[in-house]
Amino acid sequence: MLELIVGTYGVLCWLLFKKFKLIPVNTYTVCTAILVGAVILLLLYVMLSVFHPVSHDGRMYAPVVQITPQVRGIVVEVPVEANQPVKKGDVLFKIDPRPYQIEVDRLRASLAAKNSKFAQLAEQLAAAEAATKQARANLLVSESTFDRQLRETHERAKSQVQQIDAQLQLAKAQYDRAKELVAKGGGSQMEYDRTLSRFQSLEQELSQARTDERLAEEKLRSGSASLEATRQALAQAEAEERKVRAEFNVQVDGQNPEVRETMALLERARWDLDQTAVRAPTDGYVPQKLLRPGMMAVPMPLKPLMMFVVEERPTLVASFPQKVISDIKPGMHGEAVFKEYPGRSFPVTVRRVLSAIREGELDAGGQIATTTPEHAPGYVPVVFDYDEDVAGLNLPAGAQGSIAVYTDRVHALSILRKIVLRIKSWENFVF
Repeated sequence: MLELIVGTYGVLCWLLFKKFKLIPVNTYTVCTAILVGAVILLLLYVMLSVFHPVSHDGRMYAPVVQITPQVRGIVVEVPVEANQPVKKGDVLFKIDPRPYQIEVDRLRASLAAKNSKFAQLAEQLAAAEAATKQARANLLVSESTFDRQLRETHERAKSQVQQIDAQLQLAKAQYDRAKELVAKGGGSQMEYDRTLSRFQSLEQELSQARTDERLAEEKLRSGSASLEATRQALAQAEAEERKVRAEFNVQVDGQNPEVRETMALLERARWDLDQTAVRAPTDGYVPQKLLRPGMMAVPMPLKPLMMFVVEERPTLVASFPQKVISDIKPGMHGEAVFKEYPGRSFPVTVRRVLSAIREGELDAGGQIATTTPEHAPGYVPVVFDYDEDVAGLNLPAGAQGSIAVYTDRVHALSILRKIVLRIKSWENFVF
């Protein structure tokens, strides 16, 4: 731009001072011409920079995935080639799978053993349930037999108590009469002694009968010794069943915890084995192939083994100073020139102005946040859309270009910006 303006103004001065001699050549006119030229140059430079800004750091950005293995091991094969298209799922490189295959085989054997143990526990539970069922049946038989016998004994004891109690009441009445007659002198002492003896004998018999009734009632409630043994056998069988069932029921989602843990470990080991073949995350290509068999692969994100460029349309981004960002709006037209294609310009359109830049970010850390240093440039990125003319150029990721945006202000100066931009493109033939 500077060369164009200076050259045009120089030709104009030559025509006025030398060719047509319309202005005399003296110190005043020469100084005035130089001063006017400097002012014009400054005004044009400022107006072009503000109303139709240009950025010389436009670049094509492509998304890149850092390929880091999920498992550790020695690289045994790298079948991918640099700059050759690969599909999603294609193998990029392989890690020695033998240690992970050994772990899978070991866990398979362990799972088979634990499944066998679980089956044995199920059989033990079935046997314990059968034993409990048999003991409960034995108890029912014993209760039905002994319950009938003890009830008959209890009824006989109860009837005996009632009979002796009736005899005791009669003997007491006879004793009272004999006692009254002896006191009045109308009865014999022998009859008195006989009624007293019978009364005392019946009291002892009643006491013994009541004791027998109480013992029969207690036996009816508690059962005999054989019935108690049957109950103890049932209690023991139920306790054994509860023990085996508790071991069987200690499970998650219908699986024994040991079996479930082994299955989880086996699933993780299979996943690790599958990760020994590192595959392409999507369609794309590997720009550089520096990995070789024999190198150690370590799952460390800070040290990727390979860079993978995703097969997506690159994004055209250019940064502009903050003083012109307020005039740049989405949908504005512009032009771009690339060093790979000198002498050509391509139309572009503003997609969006990024709303945040690195200088405006506050990171969480152990230090107090500080303001942006004064020397920080603070340029704001602007994303552009481009048509098939640019897409067909197959520009490499990182290709640099100059991009001008034509705003709505002082539209006439856009012609000058277009001329300057094309001169910049022609300079790429030489520089």
